[in-house]
Amino acid sequence: MAKVVVIGIPGEKGLWLADLTAGTVTALPTPADGSLAKATAIRASGGAIVKGVDFAVAVSSAERVFAGHYDG
Repeated sequence: MAKVVVIGIPGEKGLWLADLTAGTVTALPTPADGSLAKATAIRASGGAIVKGVDFAVAVSSAERVFAGHYDG
């Protein structure tokens, strides 16, 4: 089971690494290399890549999530 997730959201140029075991989120170096560079190019053209994730939602605030809500 994956314990690390790479995240990118609209309006945020860079990619982020969320380590679920360590409980950390870290900006990845830019420009990206290898297949991450290809993913960055797809994002820049408006595309999205989803692999190995069964739930992901961008929300307006952490408080809404902790209250049991998400912007839908």
